[in-house]
Amino acid sequence: MTPRKQLPGHIASALAGAGGSTDSAGQPWHGRTLPDGGTYHNFDADDGTADPSYTGAVERLLAGTGAEEEVVAALAQARVFIPIVAQLAEQTVGENGLVSDKESDMALVTLQAPDGRRALPAFTRADALTRWHPEARPVAVYAARAALSAVSEDAQLMVLDPGTARPFVVRRPAMWALAQQREWLPSYVDPAVRQVLEDSVAAVGNPAVLRIAAEAGPGVESLWDSGSSPAGHMVAGGGAGPELAVSITLAPGLDQSALNALLHALQGYWAGNEHFAQAVDSMQVRLHHPGPTP
Repeated sequence: MTPRKQLPGHIASALAGAGGSTDSAGQPWHGRTLPDGGTYHNFDADDGTADPSYTGAVERLLAGTGAEEEVVAALAQARVFIPIVAQLAEQTVGENGLVSDKESDMALVTLQAPDGRRALPAFTRADALTRWHPEARPVAVYAARAALSAVSEDAQLMVLDPGTARPFVVRRPAMWALAQQREWLPSYVDPAVRQVLEDSVAAVGNPAVLRIAAEAGPGVESLWDSGSSPAGHMVAGGGAGPELAVSITLAPGLDQSALNALLHALQGYWAGNEHFAQAVDSMQVRLHHPGPTP
C-alpha cells in the first residue's frame, strides 16, 4: 500500500497555530492527501542557484563570444528571485498608549536608476538577494513574470543581480519582450530599426544628409569583475543605455538653424514610427562631416 503524502510541515504548523480544523468551506483538514508525484509549487525542488542557461550566456558575453540578446533569451525560461518586504498599512494605539502594527502589506522593492528611471531588482541566486537586502523575502518567479511585475510597477528597467560582480540591466524593450514572451533584438542590430533610419532620410529629403548608420551606443557596456583584473572588465552588454548610436554624415555648409530643423524633422519621423519607438530605449546622435578628398 502506497503511504499517503502528508501536508508539508510548515503548512501543518500554520494550520495548527491558527486553531482551524477545517477549511473555509467547513471541510476537515484531517485525512487529506496530496497526489503522488505532486509538487507544491513550480520551484519545489529549487536549490536557489542561478539557472545554468543564464550563467552560460553570461560567461560567453564576458569572453566576447556571446551577445546581449542571448543573455535575455536565456532569461526567457529562467527562474529569478524578486525581493518582497513588509510595508506597514495601518497602525493602532492600544489602551496603554503603545503603537502597534495592525495591518501590513507585502511590497516589491524598486530602485531608482542614475537617470531617474524606476528599476525592479531581480536576482538569479537566492543568496545574492539575501546579501543585498537581508530583510527582504526572496520570491521565486519566472523572469517573464518578474518583467510583467516591473511593467505593472511602472518600472522602465529590470536590474539583475545588483550589488554583485556581474549586474545586468534589462532595458525597457527587452523587459517588455520578456513580459510578452517574445524574442528580442537590441535596436543596434535590428534590421527594422536600420530601415526606419534610412526611410527617414528619404522622407525628409534633405540632400545635406550624405549617410546615416546605426551601431551600439556607449551605454551598452557594463563593468564586471572577471577575476583577472582588479579594475574589472568591460563587456558589451548589460549597461543602462544609451544603447543606440545614430551617426549622420552631413555635407558642409549647414548653419545652426538649418541643422536644428533637419534634426527636428528626423527625430519627428523616428518618434512617429511605432516599431522604432518600441524598439529603442535611448539613443545618441553623432554628427560627422566627410574628410577632405585626398
